[in-house]
Order: sequence, then structure tokens, then C-alpha cells
Amino acid sequence: MIGYVTIGSNDLERAKTFYDEVLGLLGGKRAMEGDRFVAWSAGEHSPGVGVCKPFDGKPATVGNGMMVALVAQSPAQVQAVHAKALALGGKDEGAPGKRMSTFYGSYFRDLDGNKLCAFCMVPEDSA
Repeated sequence: MIGYVTIGSNDLERAKTFYDEVLGLLGGKRAMEGDRFVAWSAGEHSPGVGVCKPFDGKPATVGNGMMVALVAQSPAQVQAVHAKALALGGKDEGAPGKRMSTFYGSYFRDLDGNKLCAFCMVPEDSA
């Protein structure tokens, strides 16, 4: 149902480096790019993640309650994405782990303070 999400940034070059690495772990590659934005996708029919300088020319700010969730294929991939985000200067918002009986996720903030989640669904009886 989601086509793409857009995240604001005040330093697009820094954001490109961060998201190239973090989204690359999930199969994301740059799909479109302009002087004010860049977008990644895992394929032609997959949702995308865009990072842009706000259209109105005002500084990008973090939306309270806004979060982007990135689909991972396994708990190991959730852990790798979280570790990569922190290694690149992101901030921890919740270490990888099981949150509900079938939900395994981790939470972090990017270099502009935007909150993201890497998650996967797991069998109910898994650790």
C-alpha cells in the first residue's frame, strides 16, 4: 500500500552516505536523484525511501511520532542494520529484540534525528 516515504534532511550529502549503507543492507539502491533529493528502492515494484531538502526552503525538522519502518528478512539482518546505523553516527532508540510474540525489531535515529525501525516477523515460538 505504501509507495514511498520521504524524510527531510539539512545535509543531503551526509544523508546520502548514511542511507546508501543502511538501506544497502536491505537491498536498497539509489533509484532517483536530483539536486534536492535522492530515493532508494529494492526494485521497480517495491516501496521507496526518499531523503530531501524540504520544498519550502525551511530547515528539516523531526516529526513527533513519525517513524519509518524498514522490512528485514531475519533477526540477523535487523541486528546488522541497527549496528550499521549506529556505526555511521545514528542514535540508538531500542536495541534489536523481540517486541511482541511475532515481531522482532530495532529502533534508531538517522543523522538528522529521524526515527527508523528495522523489523521482521518471526514464528511465535522463536527466541
